[in-house]
Amino acid sequence: MSEGTMEAARIRLGSDEVWLELVRTDGGGWRVTADWCSWLTADFIADLSAAEVVDFAARVLSHLRAPSGGRFSVAVTPGRNNPLTLKSEPVGDGFAFFVRLTPNGDDDACHLQMEIDPIATSELCEAFSALHTALVV
Repeated sequence: MSEGTMEAARIRLGSDEVWLELVRTDGGGWRVTADWCSWLTADFIADLSAAEVVDFAARVLSHLRAPSGGRFSVAVTPGRNNPLTLKSEPVGDGFAFFVRLTPNGDDDACHLQMEIDPIATSELCEAFSALHTALVV
């Protein structure tokens, strides 16, 4: 689900067929990669700070740990340079995600939207906690 060290903080959500990955590059930037059944792909560098990614992971974790288990939507950044938004849908003991990728920031002309099948809440908490920890330690 995820792995991370200070050098290679990352999170990967999804399966072998449909997945999204956010990984810190050697230069300190962030690469966003997604694949939908090898038919649609996205792979781009996003201008994000470690603090923005820490905040993103913390906001997702707060929703995942909320007792309601209701829908939520979290953008990596609140500004116009946002490359990634996750919208969740509760399914059983987990969440499915609708992913919106915008390589040029919040852009209605150039974007990729896809759905990631449900992932257990415990797995999501583990993945986002690992990303958060990799960046704050």
